[in-house]
Amino acid sequence: MRKFCSKPIIICKNQRKSALIILEMGFFQLPDRLGTVFAVHIVVKKVSIEKIPVFPPAAVQFPGSAAPFYKRSRSHFNEAKTEVIRKSIHFLIALCPGMAAVNYNLTVLTLLAGILCYSVMEFLRLSGVTVPLVSVLTGLSSRPRDIGRFVMGPVTLGTGALLALLLFPPQVAGIAIFALAFGDGFAGLAGKLFGRHRPAFLFGKSVEGSLACFAATYFCAFMVSNNHTVSVAAAITAAAVEALPLEDYDNILLPLVVGLTVQLAMK
Repeated sequence: MRKFCSKPIIICKNQRKSALIILEMGFFQLPDRLGTVFAVHIVVKKVSIEKIPVFPPAAVQFPGSAAPFYKRSRSHFNEAKTEVIRKSIHFLIALCPGMAAVNYNLTVLTLLAGILCYSVMEFLRLSGVTVPLVSVLTGLSSRPRDIGRFVMGPVTLGTGALLALLLFPPQVAGIAIFALAFGDGFAGLAGKLFGRHRPAFLFGKSVEGSLACFAATYFCAFMVSNNHTVSVAAAITAAAVEALPLEDYDNILLPLVVGLTVQLAMK
């Protein structure tokens, strides 16, 4: 337990007597997983209003925090909601192997057309033109770093699936695309919702997210190949690539590296 601050915080204003009721609190930070700051001793004081400036209660922040707790909780909720929407779109790419099995050429053309159409509509959105549905979805699924920028996620996602279909045999391409859809998808969700352990060698990613990526990729690969060795190789590769600080470009690299690894493991 470590004391790190002791300063007065204004709680309320006494309107009749023109005075401020303040609490002078010694703060201690305890090893709580939410980083909660606890006040452990309180001294109540009444001072003249002329001797101290009045600050609105909303402006009071706990020491060591970037924002009040309720604001940080709301921010975390909004980030989690954005991640759920993003990964829901991410999961849709898993339809590609099934579509390709029915009509390969049509699937490839659909991915090309989707990438092109989205790029055009995204340029229109950045120019101030509201595109029905696309502008709404982009707004809901955009992260803070995407504000005012071309959102690359859908482009790299479609490109990764397209390259997997073009470069690998159907079974290998299926495992690579499932690793992209579910391995990377569940990694993002698990990391955002449950991620607590973020060692330096994961470049800011969480252990929980990497484990989710490994488990999801292994399950999908085993369902396709029915081969333990191939599944483990695919899962390790997917978790390793997903941990790299590639931002949206892991959507391209992950299926390519996983596909290459699976193809070598099958020989």
